[in-house]
Amino acid sequence: MMTRLTSTCACCPTLSRRGFLASAAAAAGASLATPAFAQSKAPYRIDVHHHIFPREVMDLQEKLNPKWGKLDMPRGLPQWTPQMMRDDMDKNGIQAVMISNSGPGSWYGDVAGSRQISRAWNEYAAGLKRDNPKRIGIFAMIALPDVEGSLAEIAYAFDVLKLDGVAIYTSYDRKYAGDPAFAPVFDELNRRKATVFVHPVACCGALVPGVPTNAYELPFDTTRAVASLLFSGTFSRRPDIKFIFSHGGGAIPMLAGRIDDLTRSYKALRENVPDGFEKQLRTIYVDTAGAFHKGAMAASLAVLPADHILYGSDFPYSSSAEAVAGLKANGGTPGILAGIESRNARKLFPSLRA
Repeated sequence: MMTRLTSTCACCPTLSRRGFLASAAAAAGASLATPAFAQSKAPYRIDVHHHIFPREVMDLQEKLNPKWGKLDMPRGLPQWTPQMMRDDMDKNGIQAVMISNSGPGSWYGDVAGSRQISRAWNEYAAGLKRDNPKRIGIFAMIALPDVEGSLAEIAYAFDVLKLDGVAIYTSYDRKYAGDPAFAPVFDELNRRKATVFVHPVACCGALVPGVPTNAYELPFDTTRAVASLLFSGTFSRRPDIKFIFSHGGGAIPMLAGRIDDLTRSYKALRENVPDGFEKQLRTIYVDTAGAFHKGAMAASLAVLPADHILYGSDFPYSSSAEAVAGLKANGGTPGILAGIESRNARKLFPSLRA
């Protein structure tokens, strides 16, 4: 999630939507046109968990919803630029990234404003992709509670901008992704055989005071979202969606056996998992962002097919170098490691094939 500083919001000057989009597109094109990506020695990894922070979009988010406060880069890093992304990729052998939005996203309860934010972010990101089609893929931003707007933005993202997938959050206003209200969006994503990247939010705040929520609460929110999508029948009724869950799928790999055992007597739940718990769970994908440690990798490899595990860094929240080193140490055999680092992602995202 994006850092939120508690301060008086100095909202940006009023800017028309057309003027904003024109300036954003121009900035994206200019920043990437020269110089082009430097081709480092044999880059081959594909990072499916990589965030960007366009200042133009952040200004719009602050302007439309001052309650978000001042939006800033995480970890006290300098303002994000395309060059920052390029440098990190080339330094760490990253051939391509799948870009997704960081928090707070676009949804804040206002339909018109949320649509404006989603469109602005998607058009900015599309500019990055146009100049670097083999090195950049995009998960489009949508606001899931706005079903009509999400359907329109999905059509625009795929048919006009030619983006690669859709990013959603685990929950919105304490409704998890499997809530029946969101079913029409998943019906459309299934029709398009879309890839959906699911990123957590701290749904319920800091439940353990004094401990940062990203240390524990974000993975638990992912765990709840997987359970929501599984037992609502979203997975079984939309089999053509490829779901990617952040951070190793949260606690799902470790808790899979327990969840299976303790829900077997709940007929209404298990009717939504007609192929069986274990088989259904093996259809999801997870990334290794923050989940490259020995125990996490062992659990993922025990529960999921090895070709459903994808390299992720969570840049810039986390260090790409640490993600690469951790995966090398704990990613299994050379064949499995090669799949996680790039081969598995290439199957999902044809546009990134070298």
